[in-house]
Amino acid sequence: MNVPTYELNDGTTIPAVGFGTYPLKGEDGTTAILNALQAGYRLLDTAVNYGNESEVGEAVRRSGVPRDEIRVTSKLPGRHHGYDDAIRSTRESLDRLGLDRLDLHLIHWPNPSDDLYPETWRALVDLQKQGLVTTIGVSNFTEAHLERIIDDSGVTPAVNQIELHPYFPQEQMLAVNQRLGIRTQSWSPLGNTQAPFSEPPIKAAAEKYAVSPVQVVLRWHVQLGSVSIPKSAAPERQRANLDLFGFELTADEVAAITALGRPDGRIFGGDPEIHEES
Repeated sequence: MNVPTYELNDGTTIPAVGFGTYPLKGEDGTTAILNALQAGYRLLDTAVNYGNESEVGEAVRRSGVPRDEIRVTSKLPGRHHGYDDAIRSTRESLDRLGLDRLDLHLIHWPNPSDDLYPETWRALVDLQKQGLVTTIGVSNFTEAHLERIIDDSGVTPAVNQIELHPYFPQEQMLAVNQRLGIRTQSWSPLGNTQAPFSEPPIKAAAEKYAVSPVQVVLRWHVQLGSVSIPKSAAPERQRANLDLFGFELTADEVAAITALGRPDGRIFGGDPEIHEES
């Protein structure tokens, strides 16, 4: 499928939809990721803490897709914050992936109580200069976290991956990222265990456009300008999750889905101001 791309603030591009790999592991995991590449995905999302970087790298090698067409993302965990540890962690990720570069590398959580995320960000800046990482970004960063690392390093992240789904639409952070020139990515874009597929605005749009409620939600992400990274091990579901560009929601339909947001909409209470990732 021909998936549109967005240009990032460092001059690179990123597909409008990617493939989430958590918790795909082992040979079955490699097969699922390989199927996703064959379905047309060109953005793969993994992390040190997902424990499947090896499977992602193996799928890339088996796919036959030219390496330059695939963007592999990984994320640096909280226990590897700090300049030297971040450098070491990134090299270990490359070893597990069996790749000579990461296309996108993110700080997974800010872990503000440790207060090491600014120097961790400087490590990513230097890794980018060394060519080991093409594009650098963050995940679960608030406006204050972003402004601090930008002021400290002079370098703005290209991506901020945040929890974003109809029950937690993150309108404020979408606006912050846009103001700073940062592309938003959405983790758990379908709401995980809180999937909103029975909500009237989603059901109505699915019937109107003869698509699934899942496709409606993923199309909503497209129209927000956020890169969603849905995960499915089923090949037919993988293909459907990419088939989002033959219909378009109206502005009112987008607004109605956004209005489903709840004050307690987070999936597991992962507030970046207090959540600590190991």
